[in-house]
Amino acid sequence: MKILFAASEVFPFAKTGGLADVAGSLPAALRERGHDVRVIMPGYRGIHRSGIDLQDTGEKIHVRLGDHIITAGLFETVLAGKVPVYIVRYDPFFDREFLYGTPEGDYPDNASRFIFFSRAILDAMKSLDFWPQVLHLNDWQTALAALYLRTYQGVDQYACVSSLFTIHNLGYQGLFWRYDFPLTGLGGEYFTPEGIEFYGKMNLLKGGLVFADRLNTVSRKYAREIQTAEFGFGLEGVLRSRSRDLTGILNGMDDKVWNPESDPLIPARYSAQSRAGKAACKKALCEAFGLTFSKARPVIGCVSRLTSQKGFDLISGIADELAAMDLSLVVLGDGDAAYRTALRRFAEKHPGRFGLKIGYDNRLAHLIEAGADFFLMPSRYEPCGLNQMYSLRYGTVPIVRDTGGLSDTVTRFNRSTGRGTGFKFTEYSGAALLKAVKEALRVYRDPAAMERLMENGMACDYSWARSAGEYEKIYAALNREKTGASSVLERKRKNDRS
Repeated sequence: MKILFAASEVFPFAKTGGLADVAGSLPAALRERGHDVRVIMPGYRGIHRSGIDLQDTGEKIHVRLGDHIITAGLFETVLAGKVPVYIVRYDPFFDREFLYGTPEGDYPDNASRFIFFSRAILDAMKSLDFWPQVLHLNDWQTALAALYLRTYQGVDQYACVSSLFTIHNLGYQGLFWRYDFPLTGLGGEYFTPEGIEFYGKMNLLKGGLVFADRLNTVSRKYAREIQTAEFGFGLEGVLRSRSRDLTGILNGMDDKVWNPESDPLIPARYSAQSRAGKAACKKALCEAFGLTFSKARPVIGCVSRLTSQKGFDLISGIADELAAMDLSLVVLGDGDAAYRTALRRFAEKHPGRFGLKIGYDNRLAHLIEAGADFFLMPSRYEPCGLNQMYSLRYGTVPIVRDTGGLSDTVTRFNRSTGRGTGFKFTEYSGAALLKAVKEALRVYRDPAAMERLMENGMACDYSWARSAGEYEKIYAALNREKTGASSVLERKRKNDRS
């Protein structure tokens, strides 16, 4: 099948979160299964200055934005040595230091930037003469393309294209004031509760939820959660109305990048059969964070955005209790100023026991996965999560909240049966998190149980092979529906002519 995968970030070209990892891995996995998959993304500054091989396609697209026509270039590069990636270059929108905003806040013209990109996706299909059977859209930055595709259905080959919209995190919706709506070029009938109006504002993500042919999100449990008031962010009614079209497909991990047997970013490689190298990684991790190394003291690692969604209100709330326990904690990430400040104070108060690095460092992220004994993910909600999968692969035991993809990928360890892959807590509270950490420490002091627990985790397979197969089923179903509808329409036209 022909598939065009549209995303606002794709690893290794641009990344702020898990969307980039999915957009960098799933198309390659589908390509390996014989599909003609191509990717389209914005041309950020980092791409054009990175030194990657970019070829000018020679094609221009002319994108309507409100009353203006914007001319943009189309460049091409390759992902994973085999997937064509089209880069939409319009420097006034994308030649910036950051993708969506500065540390002080979002760019004020994000509505213009991603309305433009959503429309550019469809214009690029025509300019490149690439007509996919499925247009796979991801998150609010591309959602409006599903609506535009509906309005283009009577035009040329657009009528043969189906759309799938993937929700990676419902908490980010692309909300803008109503006065930006004219930029879409759409009629007022679309700025209604049945369209993309949302409590007086314009909601770009809602365009995907309402107008895409099929919807999916990135874990089975999250697909159920977002249909409730607790996790629906005001869109639970829309999602319930489309529940028959909504599927949960667990993200996969790139096991070529995240593999302790071949990882070039860690000081010692190891496998499920021979884990001796993990001790060397733990020692290197302690050195990197200035911690006192001790085989008897477990290290808990965390690589995350520093936000309340990721549970940092819980971590901050039990910091003193954690400091009183015989463990070390390392955190890598960036986010809210309040959590950066709180974690810095904690690090200063407990040198040698608590390590903090603000920002993102890919090499250090790999070292944490390889060297830590446990990995902490106490998220308020977690659509899928990838770090718990990386942790399992590296024999680093996850401590997670029982939500979303964390629930789907981590099973509670039972010491009596020896089954399970990690530790989970349900209630969103510091007390529940602390209880899970204490249980993890008890198992750590039982070498036989800890060995079994690590073996269980490293035996898990969360590669893209299985998940890519689930996407194939959705693509095939969409193609059957579109082909069937086209056949009925063609028969009707023949009858009308006769």
